[in-house]
Amino acid sequence: MSSEEFEKLHEMYRSLYDELKVIPDRVVRSQGEEKKKLIRVFDERIGEAQEVAQLQAQRTLLLQGTEVLTNASQSIERSQRIAAEIDQIGTDIIEELGEQREQLDRTRDRLVHTGENLSRSRKILRAMSRRVMTNKLLLGIIIILELAILGAVVYLKFFRR
Repeated sequence: MSSEEFEKLHEMYRSLYDELKVIPDRVVRSQGEEKKKLIRVFDERIGEAQEVAQLQAQRTLLLQGTEVLTNASQSIERSQRIAAEIDQIGTDIIEELGEQREQLDRTRDRLVHTGENLSRSRKILRAMSRRVMTNKLLLGIIIILELAILGAVVYLKFFRR
């Protein structure tokens, strides 16, 4: 029901109400048939007034229902917007977690390679340490041999005559 129709109904109701207020005074002053006629008109007007009042009540209910529906629609729209935002946030988090996982995988691979390199380095250092010890031992033997030869040469040259 449009506002124009509501205004028309309101005007009808007002005019009926104004007529109904005047009729009881006229009934008191009238006699016989005119009195019956006025009572009949009064009853008709009351029926019309009740009908208009009922239409107004229905319109009020309709307006309230429309308002509730509008509020519910707005609430649904807000909920949909929130759901879309949450969906976007979830997507962003999943992407970020994927990137972090890739980063962790690369770090783990680097650590594995570093561990392998450390193992190789230990083996090389042990081998170098063994060679150093072997070289020191050989050098010590050579020095002792040279000292023995030098001692023998000195003994033979100076003490053995």
